[in-house]
Amino acid sequence: MTSGMPGRDCPRCPRLVTFRQSWRQSEPDWFNAPVDSFGPSDARLLIVGLAPGLRGANRTGRPFTGDYAGDLLYATLTEFGFARGHYAASADDGLQLLDCRITNAVRCVPPDNKPTPQEITTCRDFLKAAIAEMNNLRAVVALGRIAHESFVQASGARRSQFPFAHGRVHVFGYDLVHALAHASVHDLAPLTLLDSYHCSRYNTNTGVLTPQMFRDVIAQARKLIDAPPPGAFEARL
Repeated sequence: MTSGMPGRDCPRCPRLVTFRQSWRQSEPDWFNAPVDSFGPSDARLLIVGLAPGLRGANRTGRPFTGDYAGDLLYATLTEFGFARGHYAASADDGLQLLDCRITNAVRCVPPDNKPTPQEITTCRDFLKAAIAEMNNLRAVVALGRIAHESFVQASGARRSQFPFAHGRVHVFGYDLVHALAHASVHDLAPLTLLDSYHCSRYNTNTGVLTPQMFRDVIAQARKLIDAPPPGAFEARL
């Protein structure tokens, strides 16, 4: 089975390899490698982004760290109890995620922040593996259409079954949850996918996504995480 983390010199996508090598030469002190997931694998919430930002995660080595998207993301996660500590836009700032994990649909920085369809497909093996590591997964927040569609396809579902729309909530059946987690159906709660526009500077500057819109999505995730799984009350009787 594929590991949830590509090697530092992952060769799978030639265009991304060339881009990565060029930035290693021009900025040797940057991370310049596939960016691993951040947060505990036993978390109940997974946030899926698009890809590392050139001067964000590609520079620092931690998802959403070093660019504006991280400012909004980590402030909101802290507000709803999914993060603790001070976010200082550095991988060594001591910030901790609580019951939450962050990953990207594509692990290497793409030119112009635009991975090709083939690169998204190629990197999906690592998304599948990261999901399979999370046996307690209850909810997923997809940041943008590409993250949403890649997660849906990683689950084995068809994109037409779960169309993207900001604020939309999708509930996955036990068969898909079972396939994702490689666990007994009796041990699993339904898995909920929540859609959000990406928390990029462009989206917030243009009003496509306001901080309150984003807080509403994370608040919904908090509510889902805190709710007892269906059947939990009956099991206690």
